[in-house]
Amino acid sequence: MNTALDILLAIAKTPAFLVAVIALVGLLLQKKPVADIVKGTLKTFVGFLVLTAGAGVTQDALTPLGGMFESGFHVQGIVPNNEVIVAVAIQEYGTATALIMFFGMLVNILIARFMAFRHIFLTGHHTFYMAAMLAVIFTVVGFKDVALIIMGALALGAIMSISPHFLQRYIRSMTGNDNVGLGHFGGGGYWIAGAIGSAIRGKKETVTSTEDVKFPKGLAFLRDSTVAIALTMMVVYLVVAIAAGPEYAQSYSAETGTDVGNFIIWAITLAGQFAAGVYVILAGVRLILAEIVPAFKGISEKLVPNAIPALDCPIVFPFAPNAVLIGFLSSFVGGLVSLPIMALTGLPIVIPGVVPHFFCGATAGVFGNSRGGLKGAVVGAFVQGIAISFLPIALMPVLGNLGFANTTFSDFDFTVYGIFFGLLGENFAQVGVIIGLLAIYIAMIAYTVVKKRAKVTS
Repeated sequence: MNTALDILLAIAKTPAFLVAVIALVGLLLQKKPVADIVKGTLKTFVGFLVLTAGAGVTQDALTPLGGMFESGFHVQGIVPNNEVIVAVAIQEYGTATALIMFFGMLVNILIARFMAFRHIFLTGHHTFYMAAMLAVIFTVVGFKDVALIIMGALALGAIMSISPHFLQRYIRSMTGNDNVGLGHFGGGGYWIAGAIGSAIRGKKETVTSTEDVKFPKGLAFLRDSTVAIALTMMVVYLVVAIAAGPEYAQSYSAETGTDVGNFIIWAITLAGQFAAGVYVILAGVRLILAEIVPAFKGISEKLVPNAIPALDCPIVFPFAPNAVLIGFLSSFVGGLVSLPIMALTGLPIVIPGVVPHFFCGATAGVFGNSRGGLKGAVVGAFVQGIAISFLPIALMPVLGNLGFANTTFSDFDFTVYGIFFGLLGENFAQVGVIIGLLAIYIAMIAYTVVKKRAKVTS
C-alpha cells in the first residue's frame, strides 16, 4: 500500500483530522480570509479532540463497572464491544478493512451528490468498524480481492447514507433545522426510540420533557445535569462495588498495575470521573457545532448541494442532558431484564456492555424524548437496550471464526446489516449477497426518483 493511501486512510480513521479537513475544504471553497480558515479548522480539530477526550474519560470510568458487575453478580458470558472485536478482526482482515473504508467513503459522497440521501458520514471510527465487519462477512461468503473491496465499499457507502437519512426528522425535532445529522451505527435503535416516543405522544400537542421535570425546592439542584449524573452514578457504582467487594478492586489493581486504594472511595471517584467525562463531551460538541456547520456550507454549496454533516452520537447530548442519563439507565435495565430470558431459553448469555448501553442508550433516550418526552425517553431507551442485547446473538453465527470469540459487535446497525448480509450469504452464497445489495440500491434510486417528483409537483 503506497504512502499517500496510508496517509489518507490514517486521516479517515482519525475523526479529529477527518472533520478538520472537511472544515478546511469548506472554508477554502467559501474563500474565507486566512484568519477565519485557520480559526475554523483548528477549533473544529480541537473540538473533536475535546469530545474524544471526554468519551475516553467516560469509557475509562465505565470499563471497571462492567467487571464489577460480572464479579459481584457472578454472571459470565459474551461481552459486546466494537473496539475489541475489530482489534481481533483486523489481524486477518486489516488490508481489506482499510480499502473498503476508503472506497466506501467515496461511495457515500457520490450518493450524497446524486441521490436524495444527503448526509456525508463523518464518524471515522464507526466507518472503520463497519468496514471491518463487512470485510469479515463477505470473506466468509467467498468474495476475494477486488470483488471483496467493491462489494464491501458499495455496502458501506449505502449504509453510511441510509442510517443518518432516516434519523433526520428526529434531529429536526431537537434542533429545529437540518444543519447537522447523526452519523452513528446505532441508528436503527434510535429510530425505534423516536418512533416509540411518537406513539406515546399520540395527538398531544405537548408532553413533559426530561428537561422540564419539576423537582421539589429542596432538590432543585438536581436540575443541574452534571450534579444529577454524578449523584445517580455514585449510587450505581456503590451498589455494584459493594456487591463485588474489595476483592475485585484488588484484582483490578494487580491486573492493571494501578493502586486503586479503598474500593468504596474508588467507586465514588469513578462515578465523578464519569460525570466529568460527560461534561467534557458536551463542551466538545458545542465547540464543534459552532465551527463545523458554517464551514460545511462551502462543501454543500460547491461540491455536494445541500449536504448535511453526519457526526458522532454525543452531538445530540446537549439537546437533552437529562435524557442522556435517563436513556443510559433505561437501556442498561433493558440489558439486565434480558439476562434471565437468555438463561431460561438456553441462549448464549450477553452481558450488558456498559459502554454501548451508555452511548447508545443515552442517544436513544434523547431521541425518545424528542417526540415522547420523559416517557418516550424511558421506554424508547429500554426497548433499544433489549434489542442490542439479543441482536448480537443472531449475528455471531455469520462471523465465521470470529463468532467463537468472547465478544461481538454491539450497536444496532452492525448487528442488523451483519445478519442481513450474513444470512443471504449463508443461504444463497455470493449471488444472494449481490442480489441483496442490488435491491438496496434499486430501493435508494426509486426513493430518490419519488422524492424528486414530489419536489417538482409541490
